[in-house]
Amino acid sequence: MEKALQTMINNMPEKTGKSLEQWKKILKAKAFAKHSEGVNFLKKEHGVTHGFANTIVTLSKEENNSEADLVANQYKGKDLLFPIYEKLISVVKTFGNDVTITPKKTSVSVIRKRQFVLIKPATKTRIDLGLKLPNKPTTERLGNSGPFGTMCTHRVQITSIEAVDAELIGWMKEAYKLAE
Repeated sequence: MEKALQTMINNMPEKTGKSLEQWKKILKAKAFAKHSEGVNFLKKEHGVTHGFANTIVTLSKEENNSEADLVANQYKGKDLLFPIYEKLISVVKTFGNDVTITPKKTSVSVIRKRQFVLIKPATKTRIDLGLKLPNKPTTERLGNSGPFGTMCTHRVQITSIEAVDAELIGWMKEAYKLAE
């Protein structure tokens, strides 16, 4: 497989008119949310065959998955939320050396032995903070998990850095303790 892929990359300039690096720059400027959107863009706008388009999109994504890039992409166009994210991360890091922060494409999981917090920029003005607090009743602020489903038991909607207060930090610590 590796040899076939290398042959495809070597033939790319002749067959598509551009090198893999040139295609990566074009795709990076567009920043498609879905794999299929990038493939369709290359096929429709640039006349690239499906096989090459799929390979180009796949190889361009492999590079863009550093943890910093994943978080940066989540907060593109949501600059007001980034200080809230940074505050949440700085808080969970104080809980212990066994906290692992794992950025994904659309959210950041905070894990001890199990995930206990999920941070997701839900809109341009709101972060949804998922918490794993089994058997804890919901309140007006500590709502049901909503879109998180079974990944979390509760969700807190955060629209300002002031919302990262003692009550919220207490819930995060409680979820941390339960995740051992």
